[in-house]
Amino acid sequence: MFSKIYTKYKPYYKENLHLALPIVGSQVGHTLVHMADSVIVGHFTDTTQLAAVSLVNSIFILIMVIGLGISYGLTPLIAQEHGRQNDQECGKLLSSSLIINILVGVFLYILVHFGMLLVIDHLNQTPAVVSYAKPYLGLLSISIIPLLVFQTFKQFAEGLGFTKQAMYVSIWGNVLNITLGIIFVKGLFGVKPMGVSGVGLSTLIDRSLMAVVMAIYVLRSKHFKKYLIGFKATFIDKVYATKIIKIGAPVAMQYSFEISAFSGAAILIGTIGAVEQAAHQISISLASMTYMIASGIASAATIKTGNNFGKKSFDDLRKSAIASYHVILLFMSCTAIIFIVAHTIMPFIYTDDAKVVAIAGQLLIIAGFFQLFDGTQVVGLGVLRGIGDVNMPTFITFLAYWVVGIPVGYLLGFTFGLGVYGIWYGLTFGLLTASILLFLRFQNKTRNLNQ
Repeated sequence: MFSKIYTKYKPYYKENLHLALPIVGSQVGHTLVHMADSVIVGHFTDTTQLAAVSLVNSIFILIMVIGLGISYGLTPLIAQEHGRQNDQECGKLLSSSLIINILVGVFLYILVHFGMLLVIDHLNQTPAVVSYAKPYLGLLSISIIPLLVFQTFKQFAEGLGFTKQAMYVSIWGNVLNITLGIIFVKGLFGVKPMGVSGVGLSTLIDRSLMAVVMAIYVLRSKHFKKYLIGFKATFIDKVYATKIIKIGAPVAMQYSFEISAFSGAAILIGTIGAVEQAAHQISISLASMTYMIASGIASAATIKTGNNFGKKSFDDLRKSAIASYHVILLFMSCTAIIFIVAHTIMPFIYTDDAKVVAIAGQLLIIAGFFQLFDGTQVVGLGVLRGIGDVNMPTFITFLAYWVVGIPVGYLLGFTFGLGVYGIWYGLTFGLLTASILLFLRFQNKTRNLNQ
């Protein structure tokens, strides 16, 4: 049975992985930034400042995924136009996306600076944690603008099948971020120790340089000349801008519903205590790493689906999508085993605090169980995005995380007294719901394409 399945989908496994692996590298880069912040702060400061990183990341990641979601609206459109061989239209799409993303970045910065920094005082968090969190959040809020410029050129290149360059930029960016983070936090080479604010500054510098390098690569590379004929940095096409927003806005909402559920969970956990909040940060940071890998596979599924949709190769579209499901099931099964087997060891990557490690270890067991659901739901979203189906999946994500996940988590955590573990059980139920409903949607939409 398995040999027949492998033979049937083997060409698609190869194509998808060739496209996905570099995307995975660049996607993981986003998570590595925050993971590195947690590790550096956890080892060179104290539990209170680590809890501040947890609080800020749980807030900022919601802002970040709104911007990332909007930027993802470019990729399926580029992939579809590339499939139709409409090369000049790709440049017009890039122009419109660049202006949209810069405006979104400025808006999100204003939202954080004049909104979140005021709201954070009223979230019933530990005062010492909040005092460390504010300057860190302020620096991260500025970094959203260069991040979205980087994303614009990254999504453009990936939509055309050029995926390695963004990965290289992300890798070197993370090396720089870690190096500067250690220098600023600990205070090396004559720099005054900055504590948690140091990782915020290193992230801002890292993202600014990444944006410049990625823009120069796309605009000067010979690979993109024929696609940039219609590109003008100051030009925005109303038709293309509308198309980008029609896909990007629902995608941003999809990510927002999921991430905000985890952010809401972090805030609920923060009302229990700083130790629980720090443990949550460790566990969610590790789980986010596997999620971003799955997200890279999902992005490749979006590109392949968009290309096949543009060429009207509907049989290839469905087989390629199913192959992506197979890949993610295998990968997430492996990470689930790792989380469960190594749950007592992995938290020490971040901290030596015995209380934090004990709680984080138990949370990693729960994370192991929801790996399959997390992977399949994000691949389902990626495939549906490739054919332009974004509205119903947006409703599904809202239903899964805010009608099922958070209410069940609150009920188990506070009403039934399971605390932080109950909140994580609720998140698991939310992921399960999203996984099942999105797979059913995928089956319905792709089977009907041939009709």
